[in-house]
Amino acid sequence: MMQGPGIRKRLSPETTPAPPEHGRRRMGLRRKRIRNTALAMLGVVLAVAVAAGGFLWYLGTAYDEGRTTIAGALPVDKPPRTEAAENARNILLMGSETRNPASGDATPDMMMLLHLPGDRSGVYVLSILPYAVVDVPGHGSQPIDSTMRLGGVSLTVETVQNLFNVPIDHVAVVDFEGFRGLTNALGGVTLHNDAPFHSDGPEGEFFAAGRITVQGESALNYVRTRHTFTGDSDSRRMRNEQALLAGILSGLLDRETLTNPRTVGGVVNEISPYLSVDENFDSKEAGTLAFSLRQIRPADVHMYTLPVEGQGGSAGGILAAVPDQTAVEDISAALAVDNLGGYLPAAASAR
Repeated sequence: MMQGPGIRKRLSPETTPAPPEHGRRRMGLRRKRIRNTALAMLGVVLAVAVAAGGFLWYLGTAYDEGRTTIAGALPVDKPPRTEAAENARNILLMGSETRNPASGDATPDMMMLLHLPGDRSGVYVLSILPYAVVDVPGHGSQPIDSTMRLGGVSLTVETVQNLFNVPIDHVAVVDFEGFRGLTNALGGVTLHNDAPFHSDGPEGEFFAAGRITVQGESALNYVRTRHTFTGDSDSRRMRNEQALLAGILSGLLDRETLTNPRTVGGVVNEISPYLSVDENFDSKEAGTLAFSLRQIRPADVHMYTLPVEGQGGSAGGILAAVPDQTAVEDISAALAVDNLGGYLPAAASAR
C-alpha cells in the first residue's frame, strides 16, 4: 500500500537500521567526555569541600584552644526576652589592660553593648562611659567600671542587663594587647580621627586629624592614649576606641578579607589568645553568629554613645556622670521590640 506524504513507516526494533560503526564510536567518545567532565567537576567540589572543612576545623580549633573561658560569666537570672526580639542577640564587649578579667584589679577601660537584630540587617554598637554611675546590684550607685572589681564579670553583665532590661547572651573581654596582632593580621586598619593629638609619653606618636591608618604598636598607642587630652579625657578615649573598632570591623567585613583564608586564619590566631569569653561562646556559636552576619558590610555598622546628663567629680575626686534616664528608657524600649535601628536616627536628629 502506498504511504501518504504525512505518514512515516514504523520500524520494529528488529528492523531499525544500526548506526554506522564510526557513529557508534563518536557517541561513545561523547558519553565518555561528559562522564569525565562530570567526574572532574565532582572531584573539584569534593576537594573544595574537604579543604573548606579542614580550614573551618582549623579555625575552630585555633579559637577554642586560644581563648580563655570565664566560669559563671553569665548570671543565671536574666530579664525575659520579648517575642519581638526572640532572634536578636546582645553581646557585652569589654576592653581591658588586664589579661585576666577575673583578677581583683581588672577594670573595663572599654565597655560596649553589641546588638545584633533578629534579621541581621546591621550591627549596633552602644558605648557606655566607664565612669557612668549606675545602680550596681548589692552595691548601690557606683561607676560602672567598678563592677568587675566588686563582683567579677558576672556582676558587670547583671548591671548592664538591669540597666536596659534585656538579656545579655554573651560576654567577651579583649586585652588591648590583642589589637596589636589583630591590626597586623589585617594589614593595618583605616579609621577617622576626630582631632590631631600626640600619644602619651615624652616621645608620643602623632596622629593627624582625618582619615589615618594604624597598625601594630600604633593601634595600641591610639587606643590607650588618655593623659594627653584635656577636659573629658575618658570621653575622647572612648571615641578613639569606637573609631578603632569601626576600622577593625570594616577590615574584617571587607570582601578581600573574607575570601582570603590566610588573612582569616591570621585574625583568629592573633586575637584568640587575648580573648576571654563566657563558657557558651565556643567556636560553634561564634561561627554561627559570623555566618548569620555574612551579608553585613561596613556601612551596616552603627556606633552610638549612651548620653549622660552631666559630669563632675565624685566625693573621692573621681570623674562621674549620670546616664540620661530618658535615653536609657528609650534604648530599653527599642531593644525590647528589636528596633534599635529606628531609635538611633531619631536620637541623632534630636541632638
